[in-house]
Amino acid sequence: MAQRSEDPSKTIRTRAARLSWDNLAQLVDNGRWALHAAWHTHASIVVGLALSTFAGGLLPAASALVMREFINRAVDAAANPGAGIGALAPWLLLGLALGVAEALVSAGTVLLTQFMAGDVDLEVNTMILQHAARLDVALFEDPEFQDTLELAQRNTSDRFTVFLTTALSLGTRLVQTVSLVAVLAAVQPFALLLWAPIGLAQSAFQWRTSMRRYREELGRATKRRWSGYFASLLMSHYSVPEVRLLNLASVLIGRFRNVMEEFRQRDRRIHTVAFIGNSVLSVLSTAALFAVMAMVYQQFVQGRLMVGDIVLFGTAGMRLSSVLERVVLDITRTMENALHISKLRQFLDVQPRMASPPGRTPPMARGAITFQNVTFAYPGAGKPALTDISFEIAPGEIVALVGKNGAGKTTLVKLVARFHDPDSGCVLFDGIDLRQLPLTYLHRHIGMVFQRVNRYETTVAENIQYGDWERLLGNMDQTVQVARDAGVEALIESLPQRYDTLLGRQFGEFDLSAGQWQQLAISRAWARDPHILILDEPAANLDAMAEFDLFSRMREMAEGKTTILISQRFSTVKMADRILVIEGGRLVESGTHEQLVAQAGLYATLYELQRSQLMASSD
Repeated sequence: MAQRSEDPSKTIRTRAARLSWDNLAQLVDNGRWALHAAWHTHASIVVGLALSTFAGGLLPAASALVMREFINRAVDAAANPGAGIGALAPWLLLGLALGVAEALVSAGTVLLTQFMAGDVDLEVNTMILQHAARLDVALFEDPEFQDTLELAQRNTSDRFTVFLTTALSLGTRLVQTVSLVAVLAAVQPFALLLWAPIGLAQSAFQWRTSMRRYREELGRATKRRWSGYFASLLMSHYSVPEVRLLNLASVLIGRFRNVMEEFRQRDRRIHTVAFIGNSVLSVLSTAALFAVMAMVYQQFVQGRLMVGDIVLFGTAGMRLSSVLERVVLDITRTMENALHISKLRQFLDVQPRMASPPGRTPPMARGAITFQNVTFAYPGAGKPALTDISFEIAPGEIVALVGKNGAGKTTLVKLVARFHDPDSGCVLFDGIDLRQLPLTYLHRHIGMVFQRVNRYETTVAENIQYGDWERLLGNMDQTVQVARDAGVEALIESLPQRYDTLLGRQFGEFDLSAGQWQQLAISRAWARDPHILILDEPAANLDAMAEFDLFSRMREMAEGKTTILISQRFSTVKMADRILVIEGGRLVESGTHEQLVAQAGLYATLYELQRSQLMASSD
């Protein structure tokens, strides 16, 4: 039986190590994929940004050339007092037009970038949620997948947006660089020989820094989930009462701080190295600029350059120096964010392990369930949760599962709902292997009340309607009928706004008891009108009278429905048509209550133990 022995954090670090200069093609592919996604999201904004990028790249060089001519004309005018301002006017107007155009292009780029950020944020987060909704339930129990999900969710839309905006900014600055270099080369070609190696050194250093930050981020996925878990325990209204009672706040805060302190110390080392490297390279770049400026001044003294050339070189040179620094930063930021986009793509590449074929469906659903020699183990578990289980449940039969905690009862019903597939053997629905049925078909015929019921923070009506939302949302008449059939109408009538009462403490002001939430969950299961009804400890939070009322109605309501009941209460179990006793993942006994008591086996032992406890408590 295959088991996963690989450490998830080690796997993440290994993947990060592979991302180096050797596979820059992957980064380019990530960039192509991101641009394609942006084009699909809003093509007109991408076109507008591309045009503004090109225009924004050319305007600085054009402004520098206009300034050069303006200065030269001004010098000529100063030498000829009678010339007037007429010779300068065209260059003044052209300079004004270019300045206004540069300001408008810059403002327009910011506006379009903001529009695109909103669109991308919506689309990327929707993409993540839609893909997660397609994946197997079993994946969400896998710690390694949880790390993948954490990395995909963590600021991914922000990273996506930053990648696109930085890539566009890089395009603008590359155009600026080429145009400014062309202008400066005409004045002093030697400048390129000084700046080129410094620019390459800056690129290499920034790339190494980006790779280090990226590897750090990948290696932190599990610990970030831990820090989020500690924070949630301290702030969730479900956990706060016990945390306060046990005075656990200092322990949890301490563990939270330990994780975050480790992150802070490692970040400080990265930032310090980056500061030293950037400072050295910036000093060299500035020194190179002024060395070339000295050469240009020497040429001016020798009469080979005009005043406008000096102004042009000074203005364009300072701007090029700044642009080159930004180009290096944009290149590395683009690459770094392209690396982070690979986390999203890695998540989107995760495919459901369970095939959902379009194929076979019974001509009419009846609700028969058959286990044939089923063995199943959770990934990484030391032993199977279920071993060689075989039994049949007839349509409409009520079967109870009994056993000690951890015997495998809940695992068994998870296989019925096909949250997992058996490692060997098969589970049949109306004679057809579940693996041959479309999942949507199977789930449409199953109503299930889980041990830990979902508490939907919405209205009472929607809490019921979610059981069959396609039919019930907006249909209050049928919703009321479901509530009446499920026996929760009296509960609902006692609430402040009846069906419109907003439940939960996150958004509303009214909460239910655990038992009342469980009653709503049962009504949600009834709403599906399923052929198979699975009740996993449905009376765990109900008082004795509510439990009696529930199961008195259940036999009537479950007429024609195959029902699987898990319960520790033998007063409930006795009402089943048949009882299956599970021990250590194996089926050890089967029969009615009377038959199993007469066998004097495990069931009889558990029954007598509970009966003795009840008698003792009544005394």
